[in-house]
Amino acid sequence: MAQSLVTQVSQGPEEDIDSCCCPCWWSFCCCSNGTAHSGPGAGHSVQLTDSGDTGAKYLLPEIPEGQKRLKCLVLDLDETLIHSSFKPIPDADFKIEIEIEGTIHRVYVRKRPFVDEFMKHVGKGWEVVIFTASLSKYADPLLDILDRDKVVTTRLFRPNCVQHYGNYVKDLSHLGRPLHEIVIIDNNPFAYMFQPDNAIPITSWFNDRTDTQLHDLLPFLDGLLEANDIPEILQRKEFPFLQGDNNLVDE
Repeated sequence: MAQSLVTQVSQGPEEDIDSCCCPCWWSFCCCSNGTAHSGPGAGHSVQLTDSGDTGAKYLLPEIPEGQKRLKCLVLDLDETLIHSSFKPIPDADFKIEIEIEGTIHRVYVRKRPFVDEFMKHVGKGWEVVIFTASLSKYADPLLDILDRDKVVTTRLFRPNCVQHYGNYVKDLSHLGRPLHEIVIIDNNPFAYMFQPDNAIPITSWFNDRTDTQLHDLLPFLDGLLEANDIPEILQRKEFPFLQGDNNLVDE
């Protein structure tokens, strides 16, 4: 039950029973404090930065004057980079503990194959942002372990999403970066429904250890670094690395 409160679990009809929601827990998760954090393990909130003359506010910090602006890679967390469970699983790569209403819960985390290599590689050329519909009390300690090379510049959480007809939407126009220089990788199409031409729709991952999508993505992402207009390329929906169906669930 607790899992659905802090993560963005979605396994369909075969999902774990502890992923089900009830009104009292849902009230807790909507009211929980989950702020954006800048930098690995940061404990301070990211203040929405002022865009200048327009007075608009953005989620990402301003780029210091004189510093080169990198293209922005927005990464989802659950079922994109990892899969976690609140019940013991035999092949967990690591465990974290979180507190929910005074109770300590242990979370078992599987890492998607090649995620370590993927993170290290993209950190060399992209401004890497984690944008998850999960809460920070779950995602922060998880990312402290997952982001071992400290490549993530900003972490964004559920309160940074836009609620739209029951969906948590990651509105890329709120980031404060040119949309033609942003790509989002997410397994949930509702997450990027406002900017579908900025998205790479990776397949949901749960436990398939033969999956290679993160590895196969890297040459494509390297090519996008040279692109003048990322949506112009992504709107063609030509993704040769998305092959087969690795959407397996726990038995």
